[in-house]
Amino acid sequence: MNRFNGKTVLVTGGTSGIGLATAHAFKDEGARLIITGRDTQALKAAKAALGDGALAIRNDAGDPEAPAALAASLASAGIRLDAVFVNAGIAKFAPIAAVGATLWDETFDVNVKGPFFLIQSLLPLLNKGASIVLNGSINARIGMPNSSVYAASKAALISLARTLSGELIAQGARVNVVSPGPVETPIYGKFGLPADALKGMAEQIQAQIPIGRFGKPEEIAATVLHLASPESAFIVGTEIIADGGMSEL
Repeated sequence: MNRFNGKTVLVTGGTSGIGLATAHAFKDEGARLIITGRDTQALKAAKAALGDGALAIRNDAGDPEAPAALAASLASAGIRLDAVFVNAGIAKFAPIAAVGATLWDETFDVNVKGPFFLIQSLLPLLNKGASIVLNGSINARIGMPNSSVYAASKAALISLARTLSGELIAQGARVNVVSPGPVETPIYGKFGLPADALKGMAEQIQAQIPIGRFGKPEEIAATVLHLASPESAFIVGTEIIADGGMSEL
């Protein structure tokens, strides 16, 4: 399929995992692609993997100046957007007794404040009929110990999809959420746990997934592309859960 021929798409946090898989999927379907990330080397590697035509811009989702800077960069290049996948985020876990203001602020700055002001900054660049897809999480819907701050940030993001849809529908923009369950991505290697502890955690999580395995980034990407394409034009302000039945069965 070539659902995105002639379309321009922005993927934030597009250097690894779900973001990079989604960027590849958009590119494969003809999109003019822009990705962002905060790690310069990872950006270079992702741009090389995506090939000619992809634009990579360094942008830190936790920087309060980043949304306006990104919008200004795109505007100066005459770029308008048909779809945005707001994927950049962080996941840090701690028991409530160990949570400090720094962890709270960092999580909400990247996972909630960043997406809100990014969408605000991009509004003048959205073409009519544009689709915005937010990357949520099933942690917003399950009571996983040690995930209180992360889960709260994702719940806020899901709420934003509804309220912003109500505001933006008049200008022809849709906002929806894809909420993945456990997915095979590099994020698990960033927890700072030794290899044996990571293996034990992965086995414990997998035992809770009715389908019996972790999801693949490409499976989440397929859902994002559906929400970003005209075929989902009647889907507005909602959430699609892709978790192998973990939160439903």
